[in-house]
Amino acid sequence: MNITKKLLWEIFITFLKIGPVTFGGGYAMIPLIEREVVYRKKWLETSDVGDIFAIAESIPGAIAINSATFIGYRVARIPGAICAMIGVLLPTFFIVIILSISYLYLQNNPLMAAAFEGIRPAIVALISFAAYKIGQMAIIDKTTLITTILAILILLIYSIHPAVVIISGALLGVVLVKTKVKLGYEMGL
Repeated sequence: MNITKKLLWEIFITFLKIGPVTFGGGYAMIPLIEREVVYRKKWLETSDVGDIFAIAESIPGAIAINSATFIGYRVARIPGAICAMIGVLLPTFFIVIILSISYLYLQNNPLMAAAFEGIRPAIVALISFAAYKIGQMAIIDKTTLITTILAILILLIYSIHPAVVIISGALLGVVLVKTKVKLGYEMGL
């Protein structure tokens, strides 16, 4: 792919628009990223976005920055990664600064408290929708459904670090794929 200034500017602007949606965390931006990079820009396929989010949430750092950087890299290598990262970071940075200052001056204001009462459930809705979208990409058969249910149960019942669940999921995936191949199942990897 020919990396032009126009493409880099497009990547920057796209993630500059997506950045403010990270108000609820990186998961809240998944539907918007999918709409922008898959359907509008046609830079990636839906399955690519699922893979990128799987990687982005598996490594240290904010999922919004990680995923934007990965997508930017996929589209335009290192310059694209830098443009996407700066684009997603700038709005978040300024929003946090403005909200911090506002909160200091308005923390006892009933309107501020009321606004946060409305923001919290809206964020839960965004994260739930993102989980649904990731689920559509990740749960592709009975095996992945059972793995998902087991991981959720383990996280709810036991106090296990999420990194252990991610690593266990990766190891389980390797074992399951090798087992399926030995049993003669066609694997579309």
